[in-house]
Amino acid sequence: MARSLRKLQCITVDVTGTLLAYKGQLGDYYCMAAKSIGLPCPDYERMHKGFKVAYTNMNKRFPCFGWSAKMDSREWWRTCVKESFIQAGYEYDDPTFQKVFDRIYAAFGSTAPYILFPDVVPFLRWARSKGIVIGILSNSDSRYRDVILPALGLHQGSEWDFGVFSGTDGLEKPDPRMYELALKRAGNIPVANALHIGDSLEKDYLPAVSIGMQALLLDRFNTVEAREWKKKGTVVLQNLGAVQQWIIQHEDQYLSGLITKASSIHVQLKNQDQRAAV
Repeated sequence: MARSLRKLQCITVDVTGTLLAYKGQLGDYYCMAAKSIGLPCPDYERMHKGFKVAYTNMNKRFPCFGWSAKMDSREWWRTCVKESFIQAGYEYDDPTFQKVFDRIYAAFGSTAPYILFPDVVPFLRWARSKGIVIGILSNSDSRYRDVILPALGLHQGSEWDFGVFSGTDGLEKPDPRMYELALKRAGNIPVANALHIGDSLEKDYLPAVSIGMQALLLDRFNTVEAREWKKKGTVVLQNLGAVQQWIIQHEDQYLSGLITKASSIHVQLKNQDQRAAV
């Protein structure tokens, strides 16, 4: 076992869906913000659709929370939230909107909307106790790094070693450069000695294996998509406890077998996409 763990030098992990989940619905927090200043609660469905449109538009215009445009991330979110309300059919005067926004921004900068999965801290501490470097990869702004993760009990130097965040590094998944930067920050660890864990085939698994890393998919919610991934031979596990056991049980085959399988799956999926585009 020790020989295997020396080979596995770095694990990078996704955040949302892997380490934590959202509590409630988006509309809950928008509703609470509106009601706190005496406004009626916005319609949940309209608000959800409005946010999706606004977020997509903002990410196209100012990707990575405005990083390349040197836009303050709070201003990025202010513009996104205002557009969300407009898309949903709600327009407030500036002083009223500012009050609503301040409450929404504060809520999502706290632990209120998030729940940490109970297997996270034990897994991360187990891996670090074996000398494995832990990196956080997230399409998020600096609040995950500076506020939210520490408030949830995930501290740099205790549960994780380094992070790559789109709002501070100007890259976002599925860009393979985000994974390359992670390995550089881990100490220029060879790709074959690194494992990525996430819950998205497109944003986590495929970009990781495309640069030669190994990857596992987490399916905490027993999704239909995950069953399809399994049919293609992807390693899909339900929680981080299972990941720990999987690493231990597959110590001998770990480095030689998983990367070959992952590369094969990547080629199969790429060929499927090419055929679908014809």
